[in-house]
Amino acid sequence: MAKFVVLDHPLIQHKMTIIRNKEIGTKVFREMVNEIAMLMAYEVTRDMPLEDVEVETPITTTIKKKLAGKKLAVVPILRAGLGMVDGIVNMIPAARIGHIGMYRDEETLEPVEYFVKLPEDIDQREVLIVDPMLATGGSANMAIDALKKRGAKFIKLVVLVSAPEGVKAVQAAHPDVDIYTAALDEGLNENGYIVPGLGDAGDRLFGTK
Repeated sequence: MAKFVVLDHPLIQHKMTIIRNKEIGTKVFREMVNEIAMLMAYEVTRDMPLEDVEVETPITTTIKKKLAGKKLAVVPILRAGLGMVDGIVNMIPAARIGHIGMYRDEETLEPVEYFVKLPEDIDQREVLIVDPMLATGGSANMAIDALKKRGAKFIKLVVLVSAPEGVKAVQAAHPDVDIYTAALDEGLNENGYIVPGLGDAGDRLFGTK
């Protein structure tokens, strides 16, 4: 069974409380999302494999660790997922970046895919799908389907706020995908928004309505 991890580090929780506040502006919201993603990267990559290498320090030669094995790709779900990319890539500059474009049909609340562009070797990379919100799970499941269809085998879902309904939906459809979240909220309202949530992450990141 894949992992479901709530990252309750004090710095993450502090910054999450800041971005939930409806009074903060786009600049602060964007900066905080970036910082939270950077902090989350530590835990999300905790199981990355290491290998021994020889290194010569100013004092002596020694054997130490460096990253080995699978390469990384960061794939935001457009458009809100873009707000989390820089924070992760700041920590892992060699990561490739793909994009999956979706929008939510306001009548059915179902996601509609309109764009997919991925690194050519996506089948050889560990993929981090990033999106601030895991609400119904529809967009996440469609994004995971799109990646698997193109050969991706090692996928993690990284989100800021989750609803129990979305977590269950992803676990049911993709029991092999680990989920990392900064908060597990109460649930969804009648419009499919997470409660208490933080509103529409895309609008708050980009200053749109």
